[in-house]
Amino acid sequence: MAIDTSKNSYTIIFSVIMVVVVGTLLAGVSSALRPNIKANREIEKMQNILFAMGITDASDVNAAVPASEAKAMFAKYIGDDQYIVKGATAEKTTKAFDIDVKKEADKVKADPNYQRQLELYKCTKDGKTMYVVSMRGNGLWDAIWGYMALDKDMVVQGAFFDHKGETPGLGANITEPFFRDDFKGEHIFDKNGNYKGITVKKGNGDPKNIDKLDNEVDAIAGATITGNGVSAMIKKGLKMYVPYFKTLKN
Repeated sequence: MAIDTSKNSYTIIFSVIMVVVVGTLLAGVSSALRPNIKANREIEKMQNILFAMGITDASDVNAAVPASEAKAMFAKYIGDDQYIVKGATAEKTTKAFDIDVKKEADKVKADPNYQRQLELYKCTKDGKTMYVVSMRGNGLWDAIWGYMALDKDMVVQGAFFDHKGETPGLGANITEPFFRDDFKGEHIFDKNGNYKGITVKKGNGDPKNIDKLDNEVDAIAGATITGNGVSAMIKKGLKMYVPYFKTLKN
């Protein structure tokens, strides 16, 4: 018996079948690719942490180490020297690498009594010990995030910033060397030992960023909201580590 393709019922049934078939195929592809996606995200995270430390591509200091070298470099400089920080305590565990900053923030929103877990990486480069911490915040259009490396005196040794959807040529410039390099040498405590963080400030009177004790860096022209987002991200993100940071000075 011939099928009457002119009926509405045929169109509906055909559409339903196609949705089911295509959906099943996409689900299968997604499932098959999930391990690769997870592995690529882990490699990217290693690259970003290493970048904050100043470990970059040997041929380009402004580029991350190649993906093919990330695992080996991460093992060399950090290895299992990873910690989950809770308040003033730090537990050495490679599970620190699995911490998702956004998910931890969501847990706090859902339960104010939840004790947030913070990831921290201890590393040594050129004989100097550094502590790499993570942070996440909001820019003009979407999420921004980063890693910052500090020495035992809480002086910034390097930083990495990225974003999901900031404006090209403006807020997106938080990824550029001229911005992130300004953070090197900045202190997160003031002269009296009080936590201040680092403010991205427009017209701070120090465009060449010579003063490393003012807890400020010069803002990006035309990107005030993104800059404010970076300031808030750093101040809030680093503040959560302060109880532990203070134990390093004892």
